[in-house]
Amino acid sequence: MQDNNCSTPSVDDPEHILELRHLTIEDYADVKELMDIVYSQVGGAWPLKNFQSQLNVFPEGQICIEDKGKVVAAAISVIVDYDKFGDKHTYDDITGDAYMSTHDPKGDVLYGVDLFVSPDYRGLRLGRRLYEARKEVCRNLNLKSIVAGGRIPNYMKYAAQMSPYEYVELVKSKDIHDPILTFQLSNGFEVKQLLKAYFPEDKASHGYATLLQWHNIYYDPEEPELLGSQRNSARIGCIQWQMRYFNDIPELLQQVEYFVDALSDYKCDVALFPEFFNAPLMGIKQADTSIDAIWNLATYTDEILTEISRLAVSYNINVIAGSVPVIEDNELFNVSYFCHRDGRVESQYKLHPTPHEKKDWIMQGGNKLQAFDTDFGKVGILICYDVEFPELGRLLADQDIQILFVPFWTDTKNGYLRVRRCSQARAIENECYVAIAGSVGNLPKVDNVDIQYGQTAVFSPSDFSFPHDAIVSETTPNTEMTLIVDLDFDKLKQLKNEGSVRNYLDRRRDLYEVKWKGER
Repeated sequence: MQDNNCSTPSVDDPEHILELRHLTIEDYADVKELMDIVYSQVGGAWPLKNFQSQLNVFPEGQICIEDKGKVVAAAISVIVDYDKFGDKHTYDDITGDAYMSTHDPKGDVLYGVDLFVSPDYRGLRLGRRLYEARKEVCRNLNLKSIVAGGRIPNYMKYAAQMSPYEYVELVKSKDIHDPILTFQLSNGFEVKQLLKAYFPEDKASHGYATLLQWHNIYYDPEEPELLGSQRNSARIGCIQWQMRYFNDIPELLQQVEYFVDALSDYKCDVALFPEFFNAPLMGIKQADTSIDAIWNLATYTDEILTEISRLAVSYNINVIAGSVPVIEDNELFNVSYFCHRDGRVESQYKLHPTPHEKKDWIMQGGNKLQAFDTDFGKVGILICYDVEFPELGRLLADQDIQILFVPFWTDTKNGYLRVRRCSQARAIENECYVAIAGSVGNLPKVDNVDIQYGQTAVFSPSDFSFPHDAIVSETTPNTEMTLIVDLDFDKLKQLKNEGSVRNYLDRRRDLYEVKWKGER
């Protein structure tokens, strides 16, 4: 048979476990260590008394990202009555010498006091996460805008050639790169004006700073939680994957990263890949039988999963890695991995191998079904054939999922239509959204995966609040492309209570039920 040492990829000890949370006084040692590194040229860390004052005055505005218990990035903020200071202010004036004595709970602006990221983590875009968290705080505190003074450290290279005003304009036009200003502009901030002697100790910026502002267009009187409040929408990205030859794993992963990068740029909450998206790698190693080919493919899973999890963290997007073959206890399974953008990795095994998978690949079915708690809502995953068993969708709906993701692989149109029609049925009967993503193209020399037929789509329940045909959006069949869709969860809530028909409320629980008898 095959190498019995091949095992399931380790998900218990990922490289990063990132958590966005509020700072506490116990974090000072980590913060001090971090600031002493980042600000070694401008005085290093604040004393403990400043940090303690910041937490006492406005604990909700002090945010950090920790990795396995250690703070690796942080953002410090204060609420001010901006009219009291106006645009012509210094850092010490508006922050009260970093003690936050200027904090006004009834103020109208969230002022960015500081933001810093460990140099070891700068490739993971943690600064972007902290900016998004600040925006969330601003929105949920009903503040009009975020204002901050930003350093321009690269100006020291150009000070002899141009004025700071000219320098800022060239950074805005992308003719010059400044590590701070370029980053702030890319996160939706605009330059109001240039400040003189804002932070005199900053020799690299020659004491200048840009006054930046981000406008909260959702300003209203509602007051939900500051961080982690329940989302009422999500943006999902589905990849219609072109099967093509790859010479090795890095070449395949390069194509994976292309799609992850693209969907991240569109601020998608999740990227969905198809079932067996890595099947082209079956062609890079000679195999005598189809069993040998699929078992060889399973040996690549650990490397692929590790890299996709890294991409999820780096690009700040959850990734459903379609499905991949896994060898466990000398048996073959088909597994979908949910790679969270905080570093966690969870899995859903295919419960029903198709007759082909059982006969030609000796594939086994899993025995667990779970809903996944994500940072944008509760979701479920059913791999291809599994969606054709309505009990599974019902069991997930009873766990309050809002989106059902279905990575699939089908070779013919009639096979595809089985997946499509059943997915549409799951959306209607369980009052949730269903997203399906498949592969297209041909692999003539790869046994059992030589042809594909697919059309990626997102389906909704069928009622007045949704598209007339209950299709939110769909791709062109058999063409590599992405599908990006915004989903409104409030419509699902309204449907359950006020829909033309109410499948959830009207179910005759006194007569029948669906029960799970397997592992939990």
